[in-house]
Amino acid sequence: MLVLGIETSCDETAVGIVDGQGNQIANIVASQAEIHSKYGGIIPEIASRQHILDIGNTTSLAFNNANLDLGDIDVVAVTYGPGLAGSLIVGLNYAKGLASSLDIPLVGVNHLEGHIYAAWIKNKSYSPMPFQEQVNKENKIMCLLVSGGHTELILMEDIGEFNIIGETRDDAAGEAFDKVARVIGLNYPGGPEIQRMSELATEKIDTFPRSWIAGTDDFSFSGIKTAVINRSKELGFYPPNKKIFPKEDIQSSISRAFQDSVVDVLVTKTIRAADKFNCKGIVLVGGVAANKVLRDQLLSNSHLPVSIPPINLCTDNGVMIAMAGLNNFKRGKVSDMSLDILPSLRI
Repeated sequence: MLVLGIETSCDETAVGIVDGQGNQIANIVASQAEIHSKYGGIIPEIASRQHILDIGNTTSLAFNNANLDLGDIDVVAVTYGPGLAGSLIVGLNYAKGLASSLDIPLVGVNHLEGHIYAAWIKNKSYSPMPFQEQVNKENKIMCLLVSGGHTELILMEDIGEFNIIGETRDDAAGEAFDKVARVIGLNYPGGPEIQRMSELATEKIDTFPRSWIAGTDDFSFSGIKTAVINRSKELGFYPPNKKIFPKEDIQSSISRAFQDSVVDVLVTKTIRAADKFNCKGIVLVGGVAANKVLRDQLLSNSHLPVSIPPINLCTDNGVMIAMAGLNNFKRGKVSDMSLDILPSLRI
């Protein structure tokens, strides 16, 4: 059995293939990061137009790399939400066309569930940990999903059974990384830029507050964003001033302090939540899960086992959609041609 996964929720056109056991067969991603970097963020209309240009070639590359033909596919899985409406439409319509022409099932996938199922994909460099083999009410898993648009603690009580127990009340972690990077004069996307600059910090000059929101499992990152803006105002380079540009040592110091604050909150609250719900382990997924400090801190501080997919499976990809589609199909969740996009879909 082979499942094709199509992902176009934001600015990456991605196509992946898994077999019936969840083994990765193909993974092709056409990134738009360079296109949007000149604007300091994603321009939705440009993203959707680029998906139209890329989706055919990306699909062909996936099949060529896997040495497969379209007729070898048994199921087409596609993201239908959440995401940018124009981007989602491109992928969904393309998937409908494939499924209809091949006369095979179409399976709609929640993008957020796709990120979680990335931790169940098997390939040459990664395989799920023992605590992931059996998930039920007695063997629950705490999932920390951190991305540009989402920061959520999700309790997984079975395959396909998810409950949000904590989420951001304002900015998502990835959104905060992008905004802070822009404030201190770094490029888009902000996550890799802030990680790179923080590694250059020779001493800890700046410190920023932690937002714990006592008594809840929720997150808030707008306060630290404001703290960075206020610090930048003190140093005289915010609002942006072409005559006063932050030096590298200032950028590195602020980057390190900001990253330390965000990671501290994410790691501490995730471990506490996993303990509160008697989880057997923790899964870290989403684009921000590519951050080295976050990965290292969660692994070193958690007394529970932690599973983190490879970086290329943390960022948006088609394999995670194929994997989620496989699980949905096995549970009888098949869509029809009336499936429509849901840009604000929740898990």
